[in-house]
Amino acid sequence: MRKHIGLNPSEVAESRKIHGGNVFAQKKRKGFLKQYLSSFGDPIIKILLVALALNIIFLFRDANWMESAGIAIAVFLATFVSTLSEYGSESAFAKLMEEAQLIQCRLIRSGQPVSVPITEVVTGDIVLLQAGEKIPADGILLSGILKVDQSALNGESKAAAKFPSDSPGIPDSVRNWDLLASHQLFRGSVVDEGEGIMEVCRVGKDTFYGHMAGAMQEETRESPLKLRLGQLAKTISRLGYIAACLVALADLCSNVVLQNSMNPVLILRELTNLHTMTGHVLHALTLAITIVVVAVPEGLPMMITVVLSSNTMRMMRDNVLVRKLVGIETAGSLNILFTDKTGTLTQGKLSVSHLITGEGKIYRNKDRLRRGSKLLYLLTLSGFYNTGCVLSGEEPLGGNMTDRALLDYVLPIHGDMNEYVKMDSIPFDSTNKFSAARISGPTDLSLIKGAPEKLLCACTRYFDEEGRIQRLCNQDMLESLWHKLSDNAVRVLVIAATEKWPVQKDRFSDLILIGIVGIRDELRPEAYDSVRQVTNAGVQVVMVTGDNQETAVAIARGCGLIDVYNKNQVITSTELGRLTDDQLKSVLPQLRVVARALPTDKSRLVSLAQEMGMVAGMTGDGINDGPALKIADVGFAMGDGTEVAKEAGDIVILDNNIASIAKAILYGRTIFKSIQKFIIFQLTMNLCAVGVSLIGPFIGFETPITVIQMLWVNIIMDTLAGLAFAGEPPLEEYMEESPKSREEPVLNGNMVNQIMFAGLVTITICMLFLTMSWVKVFFHYHLNPICFYSAFFTLFIFCGIFNSFNARTPRINLTAYLSRNPAFILIMSFIAIVQILLLYLGGSLFRTIGLTFSELAFTLGAAAIVVPADVIRKIMVKKIRKVRRL
Repeated sequence: MRKHIGLNPSEVAESRKIHGGNVFAQKKRKGFLKQYLSSFGDPIIKILLVALALNIIFLFRDANWMESAGIAIAVFLATFVSTLSEYGSESAFAKLMEEAQLIQCRLIRSGQPVSVPITEVVTGDIVLLQAGEKIPADGILLSGILKVDQSALNGESKAAAKFPSDSPGIPDSVRNWDLLASHQLFRGSVVDEGEGIMEVCRVGKDTFYGHMAGAMQEETRESPLKLRLGQLAKTISRLGYIAACLVALADLCSNVVLQNSMNPVLILRELTNLHTMTGHVLHALTLAITIVVVAVPEGLPMMITVVLSSNTMRMMRDNVLVRKLVGIETAGSLNILFTDKTGTLTQGKLSVSHLITGEGKIYRNKDRLRRGSKLLYLLTLSGFYNTGCVLSGEEPLGGNMTDRALLDYVLPIHGDMNEYVKMDSIPFDSTNKFSAARISGPTDLSLIKGAPEKLLCACTRYFDEEGRIQRLCNQDMLESLWHKLSDNAVRVLVIAATEKWPVQKDRFSDLILIGIVGIRDELRPEAYDSVRQVTNAGVQVVMVTGDNQETAVAIARGCGLIDVYNKNQVITSTELGRLTDDQLKSVLPQLRVVARALPTDKSRLVSLAQEMGMVAGMTGDGINDGPALKIADVGFAMGDGTEVAKEAGDIVILDNNIASIAKAILYGRTIFKSIQKFIIFQLTMNLCAVGVSLIGPFIGFETPITVIQMLWVNIIMDTLAGLAFAGEPPLEEYMEESPKSREEPVLNGNMVNQIMFAGLVTITICMLFLTMSWVKVFFHYHLNPICFYSAFFTLFIFCGIFNSFNARTPRINLTAYLSRNPAFILIMSFIAIVQILLLYLGGSLFRTIGLTFSELAFTLGAAAIVVPADVIRKIMVKKIRKVRRL
């Protein structure tokens, strides 16, 4: 065998200079400042900036700087907190990626073995490979025989056999990358079995892995939340402009028509007086701009930022790392989820699922096999000695996945394995389909494991649970059980023993059966319930896997995706390729499983789902999943997946669990609900503020609420209420609702009805308070108007506080789930306390004076009317819905 010297330091430097390093190009991440500036593209923020500009231009002459300051602070906080949260998520993600670059690989350089980080590998390096190691770059196998897991590249779970190349070198052309080539090795693959030596031919961006990473850099379409906020911004601005025009016209009508007693001569004289009309127009314009500013929900961007950021932190505790904040809400809008099988629905590793003894008894997990039994001891001997892996503490290392599964099955080991010595062995290979080991100790045995079709027919005896040898008389039953397991996508092995050695591969006879073992990548225990939860939420789940159809169907049945085999629900990549886009669109609503899937199938499915108006999600962990993860509305990358998959995804599922995806959907729906609740609360207060500002001057109250008081109102709406509604709990009932369409507006008909009703009720209460003479008498208006105005200010604030409880739940019981959002109680209590303090301590700054107990009680009682009024509305709505269902 030719001795490999490897590269010397000067050759390493020259190779890196010519071919580059073993890193692939990544999209340059935005700096904090650039990311902060880009957040000003939010549609609601744009409206606020326009309102701020108008406020400064037209109202600065009145020294109304506090309103301008309030808007500016709202804009700054919303954009800054959003940037800080997303930048923090990106930093956490960058750390995750850096850890992936620390993987070590073994090289030969200057004739000596060395261990270096994967990023230090260069073209021409000689790499030593053994089972369990990742291949660091593209190259050719120089010596050894390997079984390589290339599922990260092509989604195919079956290991590919690799043999030494007859001639060195791989063509650099992309079209000559061939994952099926028996001599080519690719970065991102994992050695499953065997040992070998590889020569590196391509590194970094020139590898198949790097080429796929480069294709992940383009931007994707707008998120549903951004689309909905854009529609909301248009609606709010349109309503604000209409209200402003009406107010301006009403003001002009009052000053020009009503003030002149509707006398045509006097009106004409007023209209022709340029100086007077200029003053009237400026006053009307000022009032109109005030209405626009009051109507704009300054607190909405801040609230959205807070609710997204706070839920990002919650989700991190649930093993969900959110890279893009809007990705959370998008998850709640999913109509269809294309999910990988391995590691998402299944545990991602092989394990023993069945043990069948010679008596025909079936054990479905290792815990049911009595610890300390002789049969378990024999299984332990086989797992410990007839294997290619070793035990490191309590962790099987090396060998192939089957060897590791068998050894893991017998852990923790009972008995002393040091009593035996391994004398000889025959390693497993795919041609012979068995492995064997001869051990010497208290009992000399030859241990054999292999394919049932090769070994079971040669078994004439078996070990019972006490280790006694019995005559095997039920081979037909055992064969039936073996075939039944195979039909359910379970890999079956026979573990046996014999007193003979050497073992002849074609002359097995008189073997003693230890057990028939079923091995498979088991479903996650929570997979069935999680899939059911997601499907009950109206999200269509489609499993897209590289496995064969039989395995895919078995897993789909196990996790509840399909009940019985239906050709409309299951399709292979070959069948999918024969369908036109229109045909596939007609099939897609019934589709549940795609077997033997190619990377292009995933991208095509996502694109067609989006063309059908669906919000599409995609899970994946491999390089082959990257394009589909990138174009999906929300891409869920698995935590132990490739760097390419994580780079392409919006959300990283750190525990690779579909249960975490279900949680992400629930959090997304909770966020959307929280945003809607806050909008109901804020627009109700805005409508009331607009109504009071509009009607007040016509009933003799030019400023029923002062600028300073309005600033406090805005603080309540902009910041404190946003924090309160951001803590709304995720309720399981949200998962029983149908998903929202991509174009569905944030502000729906039910919300408009509630806002209009609550707003009109609040305006009515305020107007009755201002106009009823006995109320003025009660608050000594003619003696001290400040007492009356103080009461009105308190009335307005507490109407908002009570309306916040109406807004947070559609239930008649306003305290429903309130204990799960303690922040809401604390914040609303804080607002109430501060309002009372302002009443007694605000003085001339806030135009307040202390009220007597009876005056305060009357004011709070009047404000509380909004609660029973809304309860009546809710009861009526429920009755109307019930009648419609009938």
